[in-house]
Amino acid sequence: MPILSDLNEPQRAAVTHPGGPLLVIAGAGTGKTHTLASRVAYLIESGTPPQRILLLTFSRRAAREMMARAEHLTGNTATGNVWGGTFHAMANRLLRIYGRAIGLQPDFTVLDQADMEDLMNLIRGDLHLDARERRFPRKETLAAIYSRTVNAQMPLTDVVERHFPWVRKEIDAIRPLFQEYTKRKRDQHVLDYDDLLLYWNALAESEAGEAMCEMFDHVLVDEYQDTNVVQAQLLRRMQERIPNVTVVGDDAQSIYSFRAATVQNILQFDQQFPGATIVRLEQNYRSTEPILDVSNAVIALSPQRHEKTLWSSREGAQRPRLVQCETEADQADAVCTSVLEARERGVLLRHQAVLVRAAWHSDLLEVELTRRNIPFIKYGGLKFLEAAHVKDVMSLLRLLENPYDEVSWFRILQLLEGVGPVTARQAIAELQIDAQSGATPIERCVNARPQSLPGSAHEGFAALCSVFETCTQRSVEVSVASQIESIRGFYDPVIERLYPGTGTESRVNDIEQLQHLTGGYKERSAFLTDLTLDPPTTTSDLAGPPLMDEDYLIISTIHSAKGGEWDVVRLLHAADGMIPSDMTTGDDDLIEEERRLLYVALTRARDELEVYYPQRYYYKARSSGDAHGYSQITGFLPRDIRSLFDESVVQQAAPIGDNVGMKGTPASVDRVLQQLWS
Repeated sequence: MPILSDLNEPQRAAVTHPGGPLLVIAGAGTGKTHTLASRVAYLIESGTPPQRILLLTFSRRAAREMMARAEHLTGNTATGNVWGGTFHAMANRLLRIYGRAIGLQPDFTVLDQADMEDLMNLIRGDLHLDARERRFPRKETLAAIYSRTVNAQMPLTDVVERHFPWVRKEIDAIRPLFQEYTKRKRDQHVLDYDDLLLYWNALAESEAGEAMCEMFDHVLVDEYQDTNVVQAQLLRRMQERIPNVTVVGDDAQSIYSFRAATVQNILQFDQQFPGATIVRLEQNYRSTEPILDVSNAVIALSPQRHEKTLWSSREGAQRPRLVQCETEADQADAVCTSVLEARERGVLLRHQAVLVRAAWHSDLLEVELTRRNIPFIKYGGLKFLEAAHVKDVMSLLRLLENPYDEVSWFRILQLLEGVGPVTARQAIAELQIDAQSGATPIERCVNARPQSLPGSAHEGFAALCSVFETCTQRSVEVSVASQIESIRGFYDPVIERLYPGTGTESRVNDIEQLQHLTGGYKERSAFLTDLTLDPPTTTSDLAGPPLMDEDYLIISTIHSAKGGEWDVVRLLHAADGMIPSDMTTGDDDLIEEERRLLYVALTRARDELEVYYPQRYYYKARSSGDAHGYSQITGFLPRDIRSLFDESVVQQAAPIGDNVGMKGTPASVDRVLQQLWS
């Protein structure tokens, strides 16, 4: 069979597995995606109808890529009928079909993370928890506690004690807040991300679960090391009716415990799925042997792992470099010099990456890159759908879809001139956001203006009602793009009022990008669901790479770099307190995750790997001005592993800029910055 012709022996064993539970331990760079896509293609070629395959991935893009590869391998356009997508997207589809069996109406809408936090904040205020003498957790912390409790299936007290000990005295107030949060979601016909998994799990356990499972002959799961307890429970329940379950992952790349993912799912797969076959992919097609020697040595010290040793036929003459720098400024200078030297050797900037443990670890480097005219893009930061103006438009679309969405009402009413949180709450009370109260809030809004709104809000309110009337006409089919066009009649003046001057144009452009995204959608519900469950990360996801005169360097957190690969990789701040983070001390499991994080960083490199660590970190002391502390190289690189590197020491860098010393203090940074725009 041609599908098997370019597979190595372990890959072929995984692809042709005859049936039953299968765990594929796929080390970094071992062709995981190709193997999983080939298995999909093999199943189809062997007679399995595409629509009877369920492929669960962690991004819609990954599902599309695998199905495209499978179609290329088979030449069968019906491959597009595979049920492929994220856990949450597949839960959404199946719950709209079978949800009534567990008391869930199919017209629910989905809260994204920010909406979840906003609803928490509304309840926080309603319960007067924001007016206490003692500090109470903010909405982001409350949402994080809630999600971890649900996804880890751990009691609230245990979650708080282990992960949020600073709020342990507030548990008695958090409990009723979470209870009210659950009630309001039900009353308003909304689900959050966590609900999608919980309801799918409940569906699999119900009588309707049998009918759901009868749809599929095979279930395949990508990145299994990143699943949580609920997802593993769901898979076990489905496997009772669908014996053919294949999971692919790498325990050494399990780095998302902050999202409640647990490495135990993949470590204990053969115990949770008795009779499972385990196949190990160890031939690496990405990195040279010296890079793999270091990577293997780092992960070999972990007690939490499946045994495997990566190897490569790419010998590579250059060993990884371990670079000791005196200060952070010296590190930034050395990295920039190395970047430019590689560029002169013919390595494009975009084939080079600088990886950091936390986004702020690259602050000084970004200043120096700018000074040296080295363009760069940074992965991380504000996501497209998290921008306030984009969320405003999305909230209006969600209100049109679900007029009982209290969070969206609270957001939209505050766009009216003179309306703040208190007035918005009063108006919401007048609109009776209650699915049992007869006329919808939109109908009440159009028929009578809430008396609590001030006179300054009347013009904007009239424009808002015009949007409602235009977009809810039952006699005319109004496209999603047309609905956004109507919304802009209300919202463009709001942008001009809230963001005068230079802030207007970029925000209007973002709304136009959002409007452009609606081109492939006939239904508003599908558009809202897709963008909520698998949103574009940045506007560059919509518009393509940044328009730069020549090339650009990649800066990324290690978490964001997972799945990526570059010819040259430089890792910054390989010092204790940075890697591992000082936030993880005292917890063995978190320390091991930090080791895996280092492993992920090392295995992103194809040809060259450089690891940097400063000896001193400068900071601003309260009483004595500038001060510094000494650091030491990360404990994950003991002496025997360091022997696998070529070690070097960078002497203190020449002063940066106009004879201005760069000690990492706010004052010195300000002086350097001033030179950039003077």
